[in-house]
Amino acid sequence: YIFRYGRDEGVTAQRRVERSSREIRYKMKLIIVVALCLVAVAWAKPASTYTDKWDNINVDEILESQRLLKAYVDCLLDRGRCTPDGKALKETLPDALEHECSKCTEKQKKSSDKVIRHLVNKRPDLWQELSGKYDPENIYQERYKNQLDAVKRQ
Repeated sequence: YIFRYGRDEGVTAQRRVERSSREIRYKMKLIIVVALCLVAVAWAKPASTYTDKWDNINVDEILESQRLLKAYVDCLLDRGRCTPDGKALKETLPDALEHECSKCTEKQKKSSDKVIRHLVNKRPDLWQELSGKYDPENIYQERYKNQLDAVKRQ
């Protein structure tokens, strides 16, 4: 090989291969670092809405059924077992109250309005129990006073 191309040509070719190999390793490392950064940014970004997994639950059926309504209230008040959707509601309710349901889907907002209207007007006993647990200092009652007054008039 050396005789055919000369000593310098062989060394130069070897250096080109080494340099090319270093460039490939550098580019691969760079791609991995960029990919990890993208994953970190995507992971750190807060969800824009709560899961819509349970958006199609029949809220009217729950509100009309004494048994189902009691089961959900017992779940929220830590007095009974929770269904998966009851557990999800229990986990998201404090955040939804704190941030004015800013992460709620439109369906969730409509459903929560319906539930609040029902509890305030037809089941004030349950409303008081839930308010006692999730709003013991009446912070949210004051914040949402206008909405609650409108619900009471309906």
